Parts: sequence; C-alpha cells; structure tokens
Amino acid sequence: MDDWLTAAPGVPAVLVTVARVEGSVPREPGARMLVQADGFLGTIGGGHLEHRALDIARAMLRDGRNACLERFPLGPSLGQCCGGIAYLAFEPVDAEQLALLAARRNEDSWRLVALDGQAQWGLFDGQGRLLAGQAGPSFALDAGTHVLVEEGGRRWLLDAVLAPRAHLMLFGAGHVGAAIVRALAELPCRVTWVDEREEEFPATVPANVSIEATDTPEALVEKAPRGTTFLVMTHSHALDLRLSHAILSRPWDDWYGLIGSDTKRRQFEHRLRERGILEARLAAMVCPIGLPGIAGKAPAVIAASVAAQLLSLWEAAAHPEPSSESN
Repeated sequence: MDDWLTAAPGVPAVLVTVARVEGSVPREPGARMLVQADGFLGTIGGGHLEHRALDIARAMLRDGRNACLERFPLGPSLGQCCGGIAYLAFEPVDAEQLALLAARRNEDSWRLVALDGQAQWGLFDGQGRLLAGQAGPSFALDAGTHVLVEEGGRRWLLDAVLAPRAHLMLFGAGHVGAAIVRALAELPCRVTWVDEREEEFPATVPANVSIEATDTPEALVEKAPRGTTFLVMTHSHALDLRLSHAILSRPWDDWYGLIGSDTKRRQFEHRLRERGILEARLAAMVCPIGLPGIAGKAPAVIAASVAAQLLSLWEAAAHPEPSSESN
C-alpha cells in the first residue's frame, strides 16, 4: 500500500495524490502514485484518469514545473463512467521528505505542500510538530487528506500519511506463517513475526514486517497493546497451548486465530477451560482459521483465505456500522 515510498533515491519523480473527490471516483483522498520518467509506483485507480495523470506528471518532469492542482470530471471526456470529480495534486518529489517518510512508516506523518506560488512544503509528526521543511498555514489533525485554502486564496495539500492501524502478532515461521507474511506484504498492516528458531526466518522480509526471535514469546503477548490481532501456528502443540492461554488471559477481547482442525479446537477448549479461561473467550477463539468454504490446505491457499479474513476484520474495525438503536 505504500510502495510509492520505495522509489530509488535521487531519481527525479512527481508524486500524484488524490487531494479531493466529489461523487463516485476510483480512489479515495490520500491515494498516491509516484511517477518517474520510465515507470511508476502505486495507483490512483487506473483507467484513463491514471493515464492522463501520468502524462501530466511526466510533462512536469521535463519542464521542471512547481506543484499544482488539477480537476478531472470522470465522464465521457475521460472515458470513465464514475460520474464524480477527482482533484489531483501534482508535486515534484523532494528526496529528503521521501526518505523521512520511508523511515516513519510506522508513525503518523502529515505533509503540507503549497499548490500555488512558490514551492514550499513541510513535514509534521502525529502531534503537528514540524520535522522538516517549512511551516505553512495552521491545520487540524482530525481530518484526512484534503485541500486547505488560505484567506488570500493560496491552496495547500494537507496529506495524512498514517501508520497502519492494524497490527498482527504472528507466531510461527513455518511454511504457512511465511505464506501469510507474503500475502500481507502490501496490505495496510504491521506484522510482528515471532519464532524461537531464528534460522527459520528468511533473509529478507517485507517492509511492514518486524522479526522477533525469542524463547519467551508469552512475554510479547503480555506487552502487546490492546487491539493487537493474534495468529498462532507454531511447530509445537504445547507452545500453541501456552500462547493460547496467554492470549485469552489478556483483559481485552482481542481477535485470536489458531491454526488447526475442529478436533484441535475441542482439545484446546478442554485444556484451556481447566486453566481457567472463560467460556466467552473460548467461544471467541477462531479455529479453524480462514474464510468458510475454502478447504485447500496448501500454504498459499490458507494464506489467501486468512489474509482476506483479516482484511475483513480490520476494515470492519476501522469503519464500524452505526448502531441500529434509536436515540
């Protein structure tokens, strides 16, 4: 989801950001595409809109123009039937800003970019403190990516570059665990990958993954913040049971998935009940894992099913449905 941050340093590029939308459009404000002379990273939704944006960005690279804001009605003229209007911000990429953002993948950042007049930008942390560049007009942190307009009419892009809210703690570096890590590589989440066998981890992992090689994985469970998602699939049933007990003993109702069959679930429920785990927590334990109806046992199949299950969970948490109860 943040592959636009992986551009080769020093290569001239233009960052295209969906700054504002009206009606139905392919992507939401904050979607980005980084354009270089011979390629691009990310997407603003594809189709004729994206092709037109590529043309404008590459013209900026040739002409050395400053940042700008362009309006695109998504109708017959662009060959798209969405019917809405997309406002795209185009800006020459600053290498310092991009490097700082790449280093802050797991921290909230805010970009403020002048879209009119002299080139100017500022990078701020999650509390609104200036990290680099220059300060501009004041702004609030309670809104996402949008366009600010100063009293004199000068426009600015305020772009929220937020760290992933979803955090998965994955126990087990076997074939299924490795397949799940690969499946989640480009999804909006952070993964803490845990195993006691350091040699089982691959030499390289996706940018959203951190490795914990430890003999005391239960300690990581205890320290994990509220809202962490847990998946357990270690090489040992005894270790699976210890981790299950640690996770289900937490004071919060964090989502917990355990790899295994219905038989394994019944065995674990019996043993965890003996260890004092409440029935409500046992009922909430997800085992088997994955979407119903997908019966394949190949690691890649399990990983695809589990990734879809987790994405559904995280999106529901990020966009809860309003209560149906009347006031």
